[in-house]
Amino acid sequence: MRSRLDSHSLALFAAVAESLSFRQAAETLHMSQPPLSRAIRELEERLALRLFERDTRGVALTPAGRELLPRARRILRLLREAEEALAALAAPEPAVLRLGLTNAVEPGWFEGMVARICAARPALAVRTVSAASPKLVRLLRAQRLDAAFVALPTESAGLAVQELDRQPMVVALCSSHRLARKRGLRLGDLQGEPLFWFERARQPAFFDHCQAVFTRHGYAPATVREPLDHHVLLGEVAAGRALALLPRSFISLKRAGVSYRALREGDELAVGIGLALAPEQAALQALLLRCARPQRTRASAGPPRQKTSPPRA
Repeated sequence: MRSRLDSHSLALFAAVAESLSFRQAAETLHMSQPPLSRAIRELEERLALRLFERDTRGVALTPAGRELLPRARRILRLLREAEEALAALAAPEPAVLRLGLTNAVEPGWFEGMVARICAARPALAVRTVSAASPKLVRLLRAQRLDAAFVALPTESAGLAVQELDRQPMVVALCSSHRLARKRGLRLGDLQGEPLFWFERARQPAFFDHCQAVFTRHGYAPATVREPLDHHVLLGEVAAGRALALLPRSFISLKRAGVSYRALREGDELAVGIGLALAPEQAALQALLLRCARPQRTRASAGPPRQKTSPPRA
């Protein structure tokens, strides 16, 4: 007789319970929403209890769901710790760790991480490479990197990818711009305004994701080619040449003449940050997850979500 609870069901439940959104949980789990909703419904049927209240206003935990959540977190944490302990015994770590860091987010996201890796493994030398995520994926596949923190979505077939963070997009604009007088903005407010934007070749998957959001909201940006250097970009924004949409971490980059405003559709345009590496590198994955940005655990108290990308046709 099958147990009414299992680790897979608990992981799906925890993802929905942490975000209180089936759509956001499905994105985090790298699956579509209907199978997730079906799995939660089947879990509720096995338990003969409702775990979530669903109505037009959103999703909320029932008393049973609130009772289960801390236990699910504890069980999933113990399973991860067991896997990490066994993985450390199964595969030795390299003497040199070649680590890729995406340049899609502000470098402060990675602050202190290399020091934490070296503290955890004093004999391990760490060499970092900063580049666009598609390039980091190519280096991983060519075995010129051991692991990489990449922006999501990024095409990553054949790699194990674990999302650690999601950063909503915000609007960066000249402080004297008329829109800077508003506390928050919508894509419709940006209509007709020049917008710095990257070329599709630089990050195809994320470009297409954003384009789909723009189309859904009837927004047709008047794009200006985006400078590759973030400091040059902010200088151009301060000069009033165009607006920019940037991950929220860029707010920490203070620049005279630049203001940041929340974007209502910012969550839909959010950029993820994920750890990518070969599926068999479980010990290295465990080390990097322990040393990755501490805010990850506050942003999502549940377990990181893993995907091993299938080969694409």
